[in-house]
Amino acid sequence: MESIIERISSGKFWQFHGGIHPPEQKWLSNDKPIRPLDLPDMLCIPMQQHIGVPAKAIVESGDYVLKGQPLTQNHNPMAVPIHAPTSGTIEKIERATIPHPSAMQEPCIFLKPDGKDQWIKREVCDDFYALSREHIIAKIANAGIAGMGGAGFPTHIKVNNKPVIDFLIINAAECEPYITSDDLLMREHSPSIVDGIKILDHLLLPEHILIGIEDNKPEAIKALETATQGFDKVKICVLPTKYPTGGEKQLIKALTGKEVPSGVIPGQMGIVMQNVATCYAIADAVINDTPLIKRVVTVTGQSLEKPQNVWALLGTPVEFLLEQCGYQANDNSMLIMGGPMMGFTMPSPQVPIIKTSNCILAPSNTEIPIAQQEQECIRCGQCAEVCPSQLLPQELQWSAKAKDYDQLKKLNLFDCIDCGACAFVCPSQIPLVQYYRVAKAEIRFQQVQELKAEKAKSRFEARKQRLEREKIAREEKHRKAAEARRAKMNANTEEASNAKSAVAAALARVKAKKAGTVVDDSNTAKTEQKSAVAAAVARAKAKKAAQQAQQAETTTTDSVQNKADDKALVADAVARAKAKKLAKEQAEQAVDEPNKAPADDKKSRVAAAVAKAKAKKLAAESTVQKAETTTADAKVDVKSIDAQASETKVEEAVKPAQAPETNTTQDDKKARVAAAIAKAKAKKLAQQSQTSESIPAPKQQVNEQDSQVSATPADDKKARIAAAIAKAKAKKQQAENK
Repeated sequence: MESIIERISSGKFWQFHGGIHPPEQKWLSNDKPIRPLDLPDMLCIPMQQHIGVPAKAIVESGDYVLKGQPLTQNHNPMAVPIHAPTSGTIEKIERATIPHPSAMQEPCIFLKPDGKDQWIKREVCDDFYALSREHIIAKIANAGIAGMGGAGFPTHIKVNNKPVIDFLIINAAECEPYITSDDLLMREHSPSIVDGIKILDHLLLPEHILIGIEDNKPEAIKALETATQGFDKVKICVLPTKYPTGGEKQLIKALTGKEVPSGVIPGQMGIVMQNVATCYAIADAVINDTPLIKRVVTVTGQSLEKPQNVWALLGTPVEFLLEQCGYQANDNSMLIMGGPMMGFTMPSPQVPIIKTSNCILAPSNTEIPIAQQEQECIRCGQCAEVCPSQLLPQELQWSAKAKDYDQLKKLNLFDCIDCGACAFVCPSQIPLVQYYRVAKAEIRFQQVQELKAEKAKSRFEARKQRLEREKIAREEKHRKAAEARRAKMNANTEEASNAKSAVAAALARVKAKKAGTVVDDSNTAKTEQKSAVAAAVARAKAKKAAQQAQQAETTTTDSVQNKADDKALVADAVARAKAKKLAKEQAEQAVDEPNKAPADDKKSRVAAAVAKAKAKKLAAESTVQKAETTTADAKVDVKSIDAQASETKVEEAVKPAQAPETNTTQDDKKARVAAAIAKAKAKKLAQQSQTSESIPAPKQQVNEQDSQVSATPADDKKARIAAAIAKAKAKKQQAENK
């Protein structure tokens, strides 16, 4: 251990493999102080700005928040909260594009500043040594501090190490050729950075504290030397400028000579590394009770009129920063978040600044030309020579294009730090880093899916084992209960005898019930089959009876009407013949005896009147006879219909569930036909009586005519009686049908 410190004190450091020396452009922005900016019109604050899980929002649209007020809650150890960079109103919470190479969208909180910049209540700590270790770690976690060097790992996890720490390394190398944010921060706020280092020393208790810085930052080196006077534990290590000295494994190798093996984190080797910007944020959170709501961002590039470093609130759109620095866009202009070596092209200038954003690069077309067309690898091996992780970039690229993820794992793809040194020296213009990033993302996705499947499988196996245990326990319980019952029944006691009798009786009941169930089932099946046959037979008989009733009704109605018409015609013909014959005889008699006395004439007229009266009587008798015949026929028809209806009702009573109902419409029609016939005959009889009354007769024939006329009301009465009888029977039939 002493040899390492002696080597550092003498300015002798180790060399890591590979590395390059890209053209340096720090002079564009390191000659101006850090500039504070005005408030933008809108802040877009992503809910996840670190490695880990996103926090849960505790605000809603329309809420008014103060500066420094928490907007999310860290419900998971790997989650860190975010805070309001200024006071204002929450406009909305929705997905928006975040700073990421894939231009992915994540939930963001949109805050509209009110211009007051009003703080929440804060508690300043003058002596952090009076605070417990747990209290300091809680303040760091609640302040939302994550690694600000680019990785974004939660700081409270990193400083809560239990193993013995040999080296606390402060990374101040800032090896990217354009970025100067850490340089300016060390120049202007070195005392606060040293306060943060002291807090880390209080938490981790390391043996040595090393500050690694490149020799291209003389002003920052001087400021740190001044701030660390009297702090004997700190060693400022000035390293030669070489890219990527700022990488974690590369800086550890350069300062301590130790190689960090693949898959091992430095904490397991007794080494913890923090960025100078993270140290500043720790001091601000613990001492001033200020959460991480802003950071220094280098806005540089030859497309800007005033490239410089600015204090940018988290959530500030990149477009706002470019406007403050005089951005002049051109047709082929690009915007890069990060340095030219490890940065990525932004999909839109509306992308917000987050905790890991340290640089916005707006180069001109001559400064960084448009990427040329990719060509085939010529196997020159320059990429392997400059790789600081001692990988084989060309083989990684081939496996990545073939999506051979197993081979990529064997080639230690995840040891690649995406420094871009291989792509910088590639003569074929192959974007090697992009291939590696895509392959890493796909492998991580596969790992997540495999982890989910493994969890599901373990849950299934656990459930299967639990069910098996329950089954075994249940069977064992039943076995013990059965043994207890058998032992109790085999005992020579009255209780055992009663138990045996009860068991035997129960078995007998079960057997009898089972046998009865079988018999009942067979009888039920037979009964159902017979019922179905009987129902079919009943339906056939009912249908046949309905057809016969309809035919009988039609035949009866026609026969009654035909008979009545025939009798009436015959009677009329006979009456007319008799009247004609009598009139002829009287005419002949009048011709033969023209010279008889008036008395004879009178006798002749009387005789003619008598003949006419007889003819009229004969016609009336024929009409009455016809009406009686019609009435009798109607009675016979009604009796036959009643008999058929009663027969149908008997069949319906025998099998009511299967036989159909009587056709009510046909019965009503039959009754109406009978009533119409009776009314027609009565009307015809009345007309005939009126006709006979209109015949003139001598006064001597009055009594005879009166006797003839007196017979007419009796005939009318008979006809009305017959009609009433027909109506009554029709109503009765209707009532029975209903």
